[in-house]
Amino acid sequence: MSGKHTRRDFLTISGMGAAALATTGALPELAASTQTQSAPGNVSVWVTDENQQLVRSSSIAWHPATTSAAADTIVLDPERWFQEILGFGGAFTDAACYTFNRLDAAAREKFFHLMFHPSEMGMSVCRTCIGSSDYSTKVYSYDDGEADPELKRFSIDHDRAYILPILREVRKANPDLFLFSSPWSPPGWFKSNGSMLGGSMRRQYMASYANYFVKFLQSYEAEGVPVQAITIQNEVDTDQDGRMPACIWPQEYEADFVRSYLGPLFERSGVKTKIWLIDHNYNLWGRAIAELDMPDVHQYSNAIAWHGYVGKAEWMQRVQSAYPEVQMYWTEGGPDYTDPTYAKDWAHWSETFTDVLRNGSRSITAWNLALDEQGRPNIGPFNCGGVVTIHSQSKEISHSGQFWAFAHYSGFIRRGARRFDSQGAPEVHHASFQNPDGVRVLVLTNPGSPRVVQIRLGLQATSVRISGNSVTTLEWASSASS
Repeated sequence: MSGKHTRRDFLTISGMGAAALATTGALPELAASTQTQSAPGNVSVWVTDENQQLVRSSSIAWHPATTSAAADTIVLDPERWFQEILGFGGAFTDAACYTFNRLDAAAREKFFHLMFHPSEMGMSVCRTCIGSSDYSTKVYSYDDGEADPELKRFSIDHDRAYILPILREVRKANPDLFLFSSPWSPPGWFKSNGSMLGGSMRRQYMASYANYFVKFLQSYEAEGVPVQAITIQNEVDTDQDGRMPACIWPQEYEADFVRSYLGPLFERSGVKTKIWLIDHNYNLWGRAIAELDMPDVHQYSNAIAWHGYVGKAEWMQRVQSAYPEVQMYWTEGGPDYTDPTYAKDWAHWSETFTDVLRNGSRSITAWNLALDEQGRPNIGPFNCGGVVTIHSQSKEISHSGQFWAFAHYSGFIRRGARRFDSQGAPEVHHASFQNPDGVRVLVLTNPGSPRVVQIRLGLQATSVRISGNSVTTLEWASSASS
């Protein structure tokens, strides 16, 4: 390993059950051609399976590859590069912030260090809500009441109680925190039904709503919480039958709002926050292309936000093929706390993450970072669980399978890493990356039976035994940085 690379053991906080991992440093991309000429050094191995969670295993060594290859062989090709990685994280919903706020200050500080600090798990791409979502303590916006087109009542006072303090605390743990924010609904008076629950946007208030976004961003900036990107609407094509804050935005409404109102206002106001479109499922790939096809939309937006509830991750590539320069971000997906596999479905989530990354996404952001043991606070109809569960009475922290899957990615793949090609072993899900200083990472997910996997890198090879229902992360320094 590189002499600059260090890793501390996974830490456990007594009485909290909270843990996180140390990570590689932030690192410049190296030419891959040297990899085929000499061994890259020993490979460090971390494993999560039925018997252990993110435990460091014995290192394995590279050796000259033979002419024959095992059935489960993965061939790495670091001369074929793909997207740059922004990072991994989860959503600071009102419910998640409320739940974190119930921890005592010392326990919360330790947990945030372990979950967000770059030397530990390093979560860094997180979401906030513009007003209430279904995971809130109540329904609220920043301008409730009768119609107020001039936004004279606008106020983020609700967020000052615990949302903004939590976000500032997390930014202390990770100064490179990237935040994007999404509304579940405009204030009710913007909509046809007069309520934040369900309904659709009214075109007559688009200019005012653009100003609502600017006021939100400027207010958060003034509170020391800059927001780097926004989406127009969480889940643009559903009103959830009026059971929760939601709002339908027809395709032409979203496109017109971006090109005629929000984009130009951002430009006039000097707002540098990025605009991401869609913020819903893969099956809206056609809508994404159609909106980008409309005049001037692409001038103001260069990214699509995706959810993974409907469709296939590979459908993101349909948009990428039409617009290669447009960036893909995965912005929501989370576990069901009532699912009996909630605490052990790490292979399921790792398979999902690998699929998302292999199809071009630059980031993965989970749904609620934290909820209680009954998936609360929750004013909506769904049974979502948190990335972690914080027990409402004992304040003990327990981890979902999704948490352990994230640990194998977020703690090892640094911002600015590039994905490179890996092929083979169809029963094993795999994705490979190179961090900015040349440290390489391969994540293997095995939802099936135990097996031995051979890894080939040019003229070198190594083998690793992987157990069933497991996630294994391999990490090594390139030969040029050994």
